[in-house]
Amino acid sequence: MTNTITADYTATLSVSQSPEEVFNAVNNVPGWWTKKFEGSANKVGDTFTVSFGETYITCKVTESIPGKKVAWLVIDCYKHFLKDKKEWVNTKMEWEIATKDGATQITFTHIGLKPGIECYTVCERAWDSYINQSFLKLVTASEMAAQDFTTTIVVAQTPERAFNAINNVRGWWSQEIDGNTSKLNDEFTYHYKDVHICRMKLIEVIPNQKVVWLVMENYFNFTKDKSEWKGTKISFEITEMDGKTEVRFIHIGLVPEYECFDICQNAWSKYIGQSLRDLITTGKGQPNPIEEVVNQAAVKAADLQ
Repeated sequence: MTNTITADYTATLSVSQSPEEVFNAVNNVPGWWTKKFEGSANKVGDTFTVSFGETYITCKVTESIPGKKVAWLVIDCYKHFLKDKKEWVNTKMEWEIATKDGATQITFTHIGLKPGIECYTVCERAWDSYINQSFLKLVTASEMAAQDFTTTIVVAQTPERAFNAINNVRGWWSQEIDGNTSKLNDEFTYHYKDVHICRMKLIEVIPNQKVVWLVMENYFNFTKDKSEWKGTKISFEITEMDGKTEVRFIHIGLVPEYECFDICQNAWSKYIGQSLRDLITTGKGQPNPIEEVVNQAAVKAADLQ
């Protein structure tokens, strides 16, 4: 971790988290800057205001490239301790995110915050604290979440095709699905023989970007805690990168301490890495078949013997 000052204030960090995790942390402004936050900082054109007592700063998001860059323009401010209360207006804050030597490098630059302006000494110390301590803590806190089962696939197809395939749960996970699987607040039940039954609810659906399921109920016949998945979340994050589409699957709460972890890890690796990938790339996945069909096939096989 280094902190260098050139003409404009600049701080550089290096972390083990992915560029996507860093990008999400930057956009979580109340998570590292101040909880006195109003507005939105998620996409280009959004505006937000942060407050510190009498002082406030209003920014507009002028650039937002997932996993790569974020830029904010200060469109208004009031610095109560300065002669020029508007000193930050028209300055710009840029976050550049890149992969370097196996780590993620973050370069924060406050363009216009230069030695010699009235607030420089105070603001330099403040940014040092916010970037090198508060922001760094927020980013690296995800190391705890890194224990959640995660797997990623990259395909040549569009984010829209990936999104539609994810929502076609019968096409890649199991044909033994009851309920709807594509809209916010939809609920569906997955069933595999007498081994596993669970009920899911879609709690986040952002077309071509993200889908999140909440496990409402769960039953395993092979664990001491039959409801082990209950309360966990299953997230699909879709990102377009260099003309390809990345699908990042995270089962939030499925951690190594779970009795089912090894079995579930292997199962998810197959369903996501093979079946979902095939559905996206070829239009045909490898879901579990309807159980009646399996039973009928078994009877026919027995009759042939």
